[in-house]
Amino acid sequence: MGVVFRPQLPPERLHSFVKRAESSGLDDVWFWEDCFLEGGLTMATAALAWTESVRVGLGLMPVPLRNPALAAMEVATVARLFPGRFVPAVGHGIQDWMAQIGARVSSPMTLLREWTAAVRALLHGERVSMSGRYVRLDGVALDWPPPVIPPLLIGGRGSRTLALAGELGDGVVLDADLGPDGVRRSLALMARGAGHEVVIYLPTAVGDGARQRLDAEVAASGLPAPDPVAAGPPGEVAEVIHRYADAGVDTVVLSPTAAESDLDGVLELAAAAREQL
Repeated sequence: MGVVFRPQLPPERLHSFVKRAESSGLDDVWFWEDCFLEGGLTMATAALAWTESVRVGLGLMPVPLRNPALAAMEVATVARLFPGRFVPAVGHGIQDWMAQIGARVSSPMTLLREWTAAVRALLHGERVSMSGRYVRLDGVALDWPPPVIPPLLIGGRGSRTLALAGELGDGVVLDADLGPDGVRRSLALMARGAGHEVVIYLPTAVGDGARQRLDAEVAASGLPAPDPVAAGPPGEVAEVIHRYADAGVDTVVLSPTAAESDLDGVLELAAAAREQL
């Protein structure tokens, strides 16, 4: 059970948010990277430094933004500093944004496969030589590989990306618009290994007009409307979480709208719902 600190929030609000999340007894705090807001690795590292027990997830990092050797160095460093508390996840990135920065590739699936394979091998202490379509490494090895290797999750919704998450990833981050039935269909496309974690973001709003604000954000995104969402009292939210758990989800992350003004209310709802699970 976790909450997400959305990148639309200014970075200086992170300290009080993550401290409150930990004191509320929540398990996780999650981030993601949207262009051109906040660096997810930077935010995740700060959150880990300011807490003692919460797990910190970063889903997603767009793979075109980082050379895999640099990404492995960064992830390994964070994992060594905070062993067992960091969960990185990667994905294709929004293709229009990738084009905007000159990083869009003709085959995002090929890049994700090569990139993930290289980073996993580096994190496991291997010396990697690869001459792929996009990833080229010549005898690269980390001098400081992590003794506690963090799980590397893959996020996405398409059948090929889900299959890759089952093949190469340690888990999957699913889109928030799926609903429990969509989760079941997605997991059927994966050949999940033992210990593979399933994470989903659950759209959340609190206070008067909560559902209307969620509907407005969904309409602006152009994505299908998720059902159910977390926009009621704690008991109802706990029931929604149970529905996702029954569908195969391991970690539910409450995700407030980008314009949510009552972050304390979101944290209170998450903590109260967790108590009823």
